[in-house]
Amino acid sequence: MAVSPGTTNRVPIRMHELPITESILRVVLRHAEGQNVRRVVTIRLRIGRLSDLEDEWIQRYFDYLSAGTVAEGARLEIERTPVVMRCSACGASYEAETGRMGDLVCPACGERGGTLLSGREYHVKEMEVQ
Repeated sequence: MAVSPGTTNRVPIRMHELPITESILRVVLRHAEGQNVRRVVTIRLRIGRLSDLEDEWIQRYFDYLSAGTVAEGARLEIERTPVVMRCSACGASYEAETGRMGDLVCPACGERGGTLLSGREYHVKEMEVQ
């Protein structure tokens, strides 16, 4: 076990959130630069439901990485986006439940399978600044 950022408790660290959180912070700082932003208050993120990113760890890493920047102390609001599939047979798009990904059936034509359109993405939707 290792010590996680911002705490002295010994807890397992989830490392795959770190590079994604670094990327999110880069986007936030790039958009804040040159806009006379004194402070980023809130960052609204959209993260697909198939993503195994955990909200708590993204916030922890963000708090650690943003120290000393205009984004220090910003609160992350995370919206989970649905899994959307496109049927290979008829082309219909439909929402899928994450627990049923191995057993998908198109509601329009009954065919199995399809192509993933969304559900793994993550992006900054908007920022609240001062």
